[in-house]
Amino acid sequence: MSVSYQDIKDQLLDASLDHVPFDGWSEATFQAAVRDAGIDPTMAKAVCPRGAVDLAIAYHHRGDALMLERLKVADLTEMRFRDRIAAAVQFRLEAVGDKEAVRRGTTLFALPTHAADGAKLIWGTVDAIWTALGDTSDDVNWYTKRATLGTVYSATVLYWLGDNDPDHAPTWAFLDRRIDNVMQIEKLKAQVRESPTLSKLMAGPNWLLGRIKAPQNLSGGGLPGSWTTPRQ
Repeated sequence: MSVSYQDIKDQLLDASLDHVPFDGWSEATFQAAVRDAGIDPTMAKAVCPRGAVDLAIAYHHRGDALMLERLKVADLTEMRFRDRIAAAVQFRLEAVGDKEAVRRGTTLFALPTHAADGAKLIWGTVDAIWTALGDTSDDVNWYTKRATLGTVYSATVLYWLGDNDPDHAPTWAFLDRRIDNVMQIEKLKAQVRESPTLSKLMAGPNWLLGRIKAPQNLSGGGLPGSWTTPRQ
């Protein structure tokens, strides 16, 4: 019976979790996972060319998938939208089986050589949250929503890592405060739009930002988003 690429990666990831608390997402952990899972080293390297780094990325993706599964069955209809966002972030953190694995991953992705991977993972998580909650923005708001939530999510993860409360009540209170701060910014933006004077001052920048489109409108080039050529 053939074993799929994903099955092998899952086996390596499961085997690695016993070693991450001691050796981090390191080559030592990867080699131990290969040995414990009984995977041929050549095959393991083909599945995870960067060794434990690829396993750390897979661990993050697994958490995202678990969050999305929970969002699908959760009844959020009676919640305010800001509370739905808070619930999604909470679901994502509660999907973590081992806080030490996240702590070690935070250390790994703080390194300059892997910082881009870490930023991509955070962006992927917040994009998954916005998409699951029904975001349909296709302009610059697509970016600002994700950038803002990325900041909230990152800060909450760091707070959560130091929270020893069994129910993590301080973390959820911290998350609520961060979202409240964001809502204050949104209220300020609404006041600017409604102000006759300020709205005129922002007409130029808003027109320029209106040319930016979300990635789904990408027509080629490999970069996220697109630019609409102004009409002459």
